[in-house]
Amino acid sequence: MPFDLVVQAGGLVLPGRVLEEGWLAVRRARIAAIGRGKPPPAFRQVIAENRLLVPGLVDIHVHGGAGHDFMDGTLEAIVAAGRAHLRHGTTSLVITTTTAPRSRLVRVLEVAQAAVSRSPDTGPPTPRFLGVHLYGPFFGPEAVGCHAPDYLDTPDEEVLARYEAYADVLLGVTVAPEVDGWRLVVEWAKRLGLRVHVGHSNATFEQFAQAVAAGACHVDHLFCAMSDKTKLRRGRPYPMQGGVLEGALLFEDLTTEVIADGKHLAPELLQLAFQIKGPDRLALVTDCNRALDQPDGPYVFGPADCGRPFVKRDGVGQMPDGSGLASSCVPLLHCVRVFGEAVRCDLPELFRMASLTPARIVGWDHLVGSLEPGKAADFLLVTPTLELSAVYVAGRQVWPEAGTG
Repeated sequence: MPFDLVVQAGGLVLPGRVLEEGWLAVRRARIAAIGRGKPPPAFRQVIAENRLLVPGLVDIHVHGGAGHDFMDGTLEAIVAAGRAHLRHGTTSLVITTTTAPRSRLVRVLEVAQAAVSRSPDTGPPTPRFLGVHLYGPFFGPEAVGCHAPDYLDTPDEEVLARYEAYADVLLGVTVAPEVDGWRLVVEWAKRLGLRVHVGHSNATFEQFAQAVAAGACHVDHLFCAMSDKTKLRRGRPYPMQGGVLEGALLFEDLTTEVIADGKHLAPELLQLAFQIKGPDRLALVTDCNRALDQPDGPYVFGPADCGRPFVKRDGVGQMPDGSGLASSCVPLLHCVRVFGEAVRCDLPELFRMASLTPARIVGWDHLVGSLEPGKAADFLLVTPTLELSAVYVAGRQVWPEAGTG
């Protein structure tokens, strides 16, 4: 029986190798076979001999796009932001929250249930909404970054019970180990099978190590909004002590992520992260805000009605007074190109950090993240310079859409 679709490409970027002049076959929205030589019969054939076929990208830290923030609290906002990233090659993403009133966080979790339940196999093109990262309420007050500080929350059993009602869509939670009640968050997350992240924290190394021993396994956006020896020295001149940054690099089993937008981190910091963590423990993320695909100017990070103002300027979100950055404004494929230019790594390693590694971090590598038989047929065709040519989700071409050229 013919396959539904066969795509021939100049190279297939597989886990650990590039298959030159290969083909990929799709049946019932899944990758059915991969090979070289003469392709098997199919109802539809795509020949892209001067293109690379790579796995669809997986963004596990993203806040919005196309003028929308996931915290706006509507299904329309989530879908519109998701479709903006889909057009740039992100086929799966994690809805990432911000600081906000408790009622808004609950509203976003309610709406996210509808988004996560959507099937990308049929209907209007959307990425796979893998779930929600509860990110924001439990930050350290000295490391809040561009989030609205008025909505920092102290975790207790009552507030955690409110969020537990939406455990079916939660994937993880971030907590700063210096806040009161952090152990309660870790115990709650472990009971529900959620990943515990450390982020937006001014913790000492000792506090960070305690969180790791308790179950924290991931550190959000390495180098950003976290304590290090220089920051901690302001409170205790000697001996110099490590913080979250040093702990993230020291503890071998921890995974982490970098915002490789070309604005947040200089090339040497990307090189350092890769050299120490490697492609299996380092993910590329965007931390992208609502200004993706939007002109320069003023915006709001988080909920449109109660978030924090920022300005898109010089290709990145900035605080209005220029005192700091306010997340990125670029898609994940842009970060792949920036990282590839900055760091000496091969194509399988490069795309692993934007697909299989993030998928594994959030527990979705059984379905997405690599070109392997049995997985969802989510893949991209890109040029040799990694410019996007086509996006496929569940074996359907979703960009360019029919009639768009």
